[in-house]
Amino acid sequence: MTATPSRPRRTTRTRTGLLCAAVLTALAAQTLTAGAPALAGTAATGAVRTDDGRDCERTRGPLGAKARQVLDIARRAKTELKLKAVLLRVEVDGREVVTDALGESMTRVPARPDMHFRAGSVAFAHIGTALLQLVEEGKVDLDATVEPWLPHLPHADEITLRMLANNTSGLHDYVTDPEFQAKLEAEPFRQWTPKELVGYSLDHPLWYEPGTSWSYSHANYVLLVAALEKITGTRIDVLLKERVTGPLGMRETRNDFTPDIPGPVLHAFTADRGLYEESTFWNPSWTTAPGAVITSTVCDMARSARGIGSGELISPDSYPTLLNPGTIGLGGASATCPETVCLKQTEDFHFGLGVIVTKGWIVQNPSFSGYAALQAYLPAKRLTLAVSATKTVDTPDGNMAQEVAKRIAAALAPANPL
Repeated sequence: MTATPSRPRRTTRTRTGLLCAAVLTALAAQTLTAGAPALAGTAATGAVRTDDGRDCERTRGPLGAKARQVLDIARRAKTELKLKAVLLRVEVDGREVVTDALGESMTRVPARPDMHFRAGSVAFAHIGTALLQLVEEGKVDLDATVEPWLPHLPHADEITLRMLANNTSGLHDYVTDPEFQAKLEAEPFRQWTPKELVGYSLDHPLWYEPGTSWSYSHANYVLLVAALEKITGTRIDVLLKERVTGPLGMRETRNDFTPDIPGPVLHAFTADRGLYEESTFWNPSWTTAPGAVITSTVCDMARSARGIGSGELISPDSYPTLLNPGTIGLGGASATCPETVCLKQTEDFHFGLGVIVTKGWIVQNPSFSGYAALQAYLPAKRLTLAVSATKTVDTPDGNMAQEVAKRIAAALAPANPL
């Protein structure tokens, strides 16, 4: 899956992927929308609601065999991986198999399924779907260059909306820039602007001619958000609520223009800076554009996985583009781009339009600042997985929510390893 190369840490442990992490291991100069007040959101005062109106709470009543199997796997994984908390929801054909929470949010504070956490790159899946909707409506051409909306961006007459959405623009990832890494580590509460973030990417030449290879870059989605706001005249948080999270009934998924997280909160901890410390309210403004910095719940994330993965909000003609917008066959080492950056895109493993496609699963896997999560949908079995996990001081590096989900998938869909 999309992995951001790790940045050095002061310990021997390697910093895990930032935002879109863990499986592919290995603004522009114009002023953009920033710092606007968020839409009024409803902070949870009790259990939050699922899309069918039920509370996002532990599965009631006697558990079926499949639910017991999933929980046994999750409990073993929590112990073996030394996790602090694991939140999970599994569905088949849109029906709940099991929802639960294991471990603690903080010391002596039990984890609950309705706790909110940072969902990072899950927003990219929503942005990709919203872009396809606009294409269907004739409001924009996927292969239009971004020059009309981002005229000051170098190569704006070569880079298209499709290239930003599927990571084929050739732009460097600012997250891997050493100067950026040092500042982020030193100032985890800093508020970043889109212009500052993309500036680090533009300090480097393109890895390749736009559209000719593949490489992950957070800058692509910062710029894509800026273009979409210009195209629609609508702030991105409003646009995604109108087009994606609202129609899917994701009542507990929201953008914040501050580091706030609505309650109840799943707290996060990390040793990214060499000392195991709480990172819950580190400022996530560096992760993507203002308005697309989201928090969610495991129930909402399951709804997102199913809604995006099934193509519920787009036409049958657009669905193949969601899964392969031209990335298969791209990537691989070249004279200008190492294979650790220009990762080979294959039928079994490639980046779609804001999603990752692997062995038939449609996935997003955010991991940063002590939070790890995964949403995954397998169309062949109409199987939905949503997992969130947090760390203890002894947790291995990597996206451990993905590792938990991998073990569940191996039991429920052995022909489609996650």
